[in-house]
Amino acid sequence: MSKIQTPFRYDYVGSFLRPKKLKMARADYEAGSITKEALTAVEDEAIRELVTKQKQAGYHVITDGEFRRATWHLDFMWGFNGVGHQPTKTGLPFHGEAAMIDDTYLTGKVSLDGEHPFVEHFRFVKALEEDGVIAKQTIPAPAQFLEQFIMPFALENTSKYYANTDELVRDIAVGYKKVIRDLYDAGCRNLQLDDCSWGMCVDPNACAIFNTGEAGLEKLMEQLLAINNLAIEGAPKDMVINTHVCRGNFHSTYASSGAYDRVAKILFARENVNAYYLEFDDERSGGFEPLAAVSGDKKVVLGLITTKSPKLEDKTAIIARIREAAKYIPLDRLYLSPQCGFASCEIGNKLTEEEQWAKLALVREIADEVWKNV
Repeated sequence: MSKIQTPFRYDYVGSFLRPKKLKMARADYEAGSITKEALTAVEDEAIRELVTKQKQAGYHVITDGEFRRATWHLDFMWGFNGVGHQPTKTGLPFHGEAAMIDDTYLTGKVSLDGEHPFVEHFRFVKALEEDGVIAKQTIPAPAQFLEQFIMPFALENTSKYYANTDELVRDIAVGYKKVIRDLYDAGCRNLQLDDCSWGMCVDPNACAIFNTGEAGLEKLMEQLLAINNLAIEGAPKDMVINTHVCRGNFHSTYASSGAYDRVAKILFARENVNAYYLEFDDERSGGFEPLAAVSGDKKVVLGLITTKSPKLEDKTAIIARIREAAKYIPLDRLYLSPQCGFASCEIGNKLTEEEQWAKLALVREIADEVWKNV
């Protein structure tokens, strides 16, 4: 099992729609009507059922669907010392809808005592591996962690604890190194860093979003690259570390738009990951030309199937787009997946579980046809 690695020709990002019983159990727990142990029991059962379905769908990778989280990224941050949160009153601005996720902020220096809770989460999925099927762990990228606390709205609070960004970068990277080592010791050989920070950078309004000019944006992108590379520096050589670059995913809405051109020579050429899971599901994503900047023998997973809509894509059209992408990076280094997870937050996207599995069946069908001789 340890010898097979992500990505696979047909793959997925990681999160899945929460079943009704899990949503009910979490609501009951938050209302104080059931214990943490009772909630965990429901989570365990739901994850086992999900993994069974992942295997039945013919996928070689399993995840817990992020069933133990409220959001794809904030729960991870809450596992560190110096990070606090509370229910939001305003949410984050997404296209046409505010993402009502907890306000998350610094309460002190960032550090990590003992083992991060996600390590135990991984052990549970690891135990469900079988021949030809491996578990992967998804966590927010270090750049995403950093961005949370250096956005314009966060800077005043962050400055109470950090005199400069470099010091914050070091503390976050130290914490990530421990998480990566602990995950490795727990048997993890496939790690995915989910990253919306680059998606914000490609937006036409990026300078306004970060309250800076073009020179300031270039400096920020260098900081994002530096923290990602610093955090994974020294990781075990037999641990595959990939990244998913996203433009936001909440209840079938998005946060940003823009082609990858602006970040290609930094992200694709210089980030030290094995593969990029990229969004290419609609016109907001731009063309495939930036893939020419992907360096070395790195792989690219084309997110051509959207998770934001239940409508199934046209198979012929998707195959044509894969062929188009192959003009910029060889077909044998290309793979296929949905563009993002199905439920980056508990609310999930606007499709049913049946429609979710139909999307994954289509991904597999297309991949089997395109790469049957590769």
